[in-house]
Formats: sequence, C-alpha cells, structure tokens
Amino acid sequence: MRRWILSFLLLTAPALAAPADDFHRLQEDYWAWRLREDPLLASRVGERAYDDRLPDISLAAEDRRAKDRQAFLGRIDAVPAAALSDQDQVNRAVLRRRLSDAIEADRYPQRMMLFTTYYGWHQDFAGLADDLPFRSRADYRSYLARLGLYPRLNDEALRITELAVRGGYVLPCSALDGYDRTISGVIAAEPEQSRFYTPFRKDRPSDIGESEWQAMKGEARRLVTGILNPAYAKHLAFYRTRYLPHCAKADGIAAQPGGGAFYAFRVREETTTDLAPEEIHKTGLAEVKRIGAEMDALAGKAGYPSRAAFIAELRSNTSYYAKSPHEMLAEAALMTKSIEAHLPDYFGKLPRLPFGLKPIPVETAEGTTTAYYSPGAPRAGIAGTFFVNTSKLDQRPLWELPALAAHESVPGHHLQIALQQELDLPEWRRYDSGFTAFVEGWALYAERLGIAMGLYDTPAKEMGRLSYEMWRACRLVVDTGIHSKGWTKAQAVGFMTEHTALSPANIEAEVNRYISWPGQALAYKIGELKIRELRDRAERALGARFDLRRFHDALLSGGSVPLDVLDAQIGRWIADEQSKNP
Repeated sequence: MRRWILSFLLLTAPALAAPADDFHRLQEDYWAWRLREDPLLASRVGERAYDDRLPDISLAAEDRRAKDRQAFLGRIDAVPAAALSDQDQVNRAVLRRRLSDAIEADRYPQRMMLFTTYYGWHQDFAGLADDLPFRSRADYRSYLARLGLYPRLNDEALRITELAVRGGYVLPCSALDGYDRTISGVIAAEPEQSRFYTPFRKDRPSDIGESEWQAMKGEARRLVTGILNPAYAKHLAFYRTRYLPHCAKADGIAAQPGGGAFYAFRVREETTTDLAPEEIHKTGLAEVKRIGAEMDALAGKAGYPSRAAFIAELRSNTSYYAKSPHEMLAEAALMTKSIEAHLPDYFGKLPRLPFGLKPIPVETAEGTTTAYYSPGAPRAGIAGTFFVNTSKLDQRPLWELPALAAHESVPGHHLQIALQQELDLPEWRRYDSGFTAFVEGWALYAERLGIAMGLYDTPAKEMGRLSYEMWRACRLVVDTGIHSKGWTKAQAVGFMTEHTALSPANIEAEVNRYISWPGQALAYKIGELKIRELRDRAERALGARFDLRRFHDALLSGGSVPLDVLDAQIGRWIADEQSKNP
C-alpha cells in the first residue's frame, strides 16, 4: 500500500523545476519589474501598460529598488551556473553584475547627484518626444498626460538636489559655466516653438478627428505655458540661487565625503575590470606616447616640421570648417552613407533598423560634445539618431567627421546597438543591458576599422583619426588625474591641448564632462584595447583561417557584456573555429 501511495504521489505531483526553468522565470520576473519601474523604457519597447506614468526617482524608491535587486540576486545565486546552458551562463553573469553594481551604487551618497554637464532630468524630459511613438490617439493622449506629470518629477529632483547641496555633493564650479542655458533654453516664449510641441507639427493620425486634434494642440500649448515653463523657471531659479552659490571649489570627486571610495567603484563599474586608477593612468600615458609618435610621423610625411605645426594649420585653416549648420549636417550624412557601402565587407550580419541625422538641441549644443547617438526602438517604430553639434562651427573641423561618423553611427554605435535589439536574447538583454566598456570600446574600435575602409584618405583626416584616438587615451590620464591625483581643470585642459588636435571648445566641453561624470570616460580606451587584444589573439591562433567578418559577428553576437565575459566568449569562438575542418 505504501509503495502504491508513493507511486501515486510521484505521478500526480508537479515535477520539480529544473535550474534552467528557475532562471528563465527569474529573467521574466526581472524584466517585468524593470518595465514597471521605468515606464518610459516600457513605452519604448512596446509595453503600453504604463504609458501614463513617469518613473519614481525618489530616494525611498531607490532604496526599495535596491531591496528588490538584492532579492533577485539571491534568486540568481540559488541557481548553479554549471546547470545552465552556455548562453544562460552568460545571461546569469551579465544580470548578476548589473544587479550588484546597482546595489553598490545605491550605497553612496553621490546617488543624490542627479546631473552632469552631459545629462540631467530636465534635458532627458525635454527630449521625451524623441523616444516615444506618435502614430495613434493613445500615443498623443499618453504624451500629454506625461507632460502634465513633469512638475512632480521636477519637484522631487529639486528636493534630492537640495539634500545634495546640504551634504556637499555638488559639481565643481569650474565645470558649470553656462550650464543654466540647458535649463533656460527649454523655456519657450511661444508654445509652438517648444521642443515639447514637436509631435504636434506632424500629420494628424487617422484615428484622431480634426476637432480633437485641434483640442490636443490647444492642450499642448496650455501645458507648455502653464505647466512646463513654470517648472523649468522654478528649476532655473533653484539652480542660480541655491545650487550655483554652493558649487565645489575642488575639481575632483575625491574632495567629497567618501569620494575616493566612490571613484574606485565608478572605475570598476565603467570598465568592468578590477583595474586601479593608478594602473589606468599609466596605461593612458603609454598610449599617449605611442599615438604621439604616430602623429609626429604623419606630420613629417605631410611636409610639416612638427606635429604642432600641422595641428596649428588644421585648427586655423578656414577651408577645413563648415560655413553653416546645413553644410555640417550634409557632410555628416555623406560620410555615413559612404561608410555604409563598406559594411558587407566587414560583417556577415547587419541590423535592419535605420538611423537618422539631427542637430543637437540648441540649448545644450554649446556646452556639450561634438556628437552623440540615441538608440532607436524597433517595436515602437523609432529609428536610431546620430546627433551632430552645429554650434561653434569654427571649432568643429570637417577632418574629424570620418572618425566621428564611424564612432556614432556605423560601424559604431548604431550597428552594434541596433543589432543587439535583433539578437536571439532575453528581452532585458536586447534593450537594457549596456556596458560602457563594451559599447564605447566597440565604437572606438570601429573608428580604427575606417583605416581599411579608406575613410582617412588625406593627411588631415588621418590626423583627425589619430587625434580622436589620442583624445580617448588622454581621458585615461586626465580622468584619473582629476579624481585620484588632485589635478586641476587647468592641468587637464593643458594636457589635452598639448596632445590632441581638438579645438579649445571641444576640450573645454570634454574636460567639464570628465569633472562632472567621474569614471565614465575611462571605458572607451579600456574597452577598445581589450577588443584589439582579442582580435590579435584570434589572428595568431587561427592564422590563415582567421575571417574578419566572422570575428566581428562573434564579437557582437552576445550583445553588450562585461569584458571578462567577452574574453571567455571569444575564447570559445576561437576553439570552435579551430575544431572545424580546414
């Protein structure tokens, strides 16, 4: 009888979940949580349940999210890695690092520093229309609802920033010249000229009647005038009267309470390595020396007595500069289309999502970098965007465009990120798992691919490429110099001026970025050096059997991953290639 009962129970009870099932359920739960916590991300990837919401940015919400992440981490650790497939072992490692980094970040009071010279909640919201679909009545209704919610988000951000001011967690004065324009520039005297009104300049969707369309336009104008402009004016007044008078006198994060420990964390987080700031500083100096020798040789080959003489010519010759924003954008468009013709020679798999070209918004252009990329969203029907700076045109030489376009569009950011969105990966990996060392390391490596593509077909363009590589090498020296060695902004500007061909405006904007965003700029060169190391390893191991297209496909096939995971991924690929019959 006992044996019969036991057999019956075994047959009728649900089977014990396998580790792989547990992990797949965990990933589904994590992704549902991420979309719930970030309604804007949800809208971008096609989940419309939260279209009328904005994220909760309060410190209490951050603390709650840290507890949630700790619970997810506990579930991950309960799943033995060895019981998972190779792909799920990668997913496990990636998710574990993301959770661990976010949990640690929440422990530092620097979490109250909500903006840098490169981003801020006010500019993120001003660009809201760039990141959402506008094809139906529901799209426009949810957009208007979100515009009305901005004062609540803004007030919470100001409350947190007030706490940061009281605690001494503020940006240095040296990096904030003109920063108030990023706030005041959003305030539009005429609502129809506001960035927030942009969606209403499009054609009316078919499911909106003309009378309702006019009513929506009226509501948008009312929101700009009565809700958004006052919120931005409140922010501007706070910045000028409360924040700016208390800005930090020291340029480095180490001067803040706990700043040294925070910077060490930022270095680990951004590079996905255990490298110490001193190691990175030395690597930077070595790279500066190597690239400098190449620049010296190029200057001599071009007929100049020195690198400085060649750079002086490049900086001052007006023929190297666009005369209008339209010319700058036209040259950038021509360059990206020229690059696209080469892509099938270097990649076996290319993304389907296109990308467009836009000028950087005027209120941020003068204080920000030369260009940047904004990812698209295939499900939401949003293309990627290559943003080009059309301000201060006498500071933005055309000989930089080949390297710039290769980095920000193809084969750089757009190719890698758009391709990741199409990979056979869990959704959270496709849309929400970017590691700066991989993403920016790839884009810097992509600049180097332009050599074989023939993009740098004049000494000026080749110096532009070398200057861009030198720029990233200098970041290793300057970022660690400011935040771990006590360098001043003047020292950093002097070092960049001496070693790169960047214009004074670009150097100013870049150094302000390093000061206000500690550690982020280290990821580029560290990631690129790792990718080049992996390519060298593959070429040596495979010899004549090495196929560059297959190597690039293998490199991008797992999406954005930490550098140690990438190392193992390429190691497996090399072994697989070696096992094939010649």
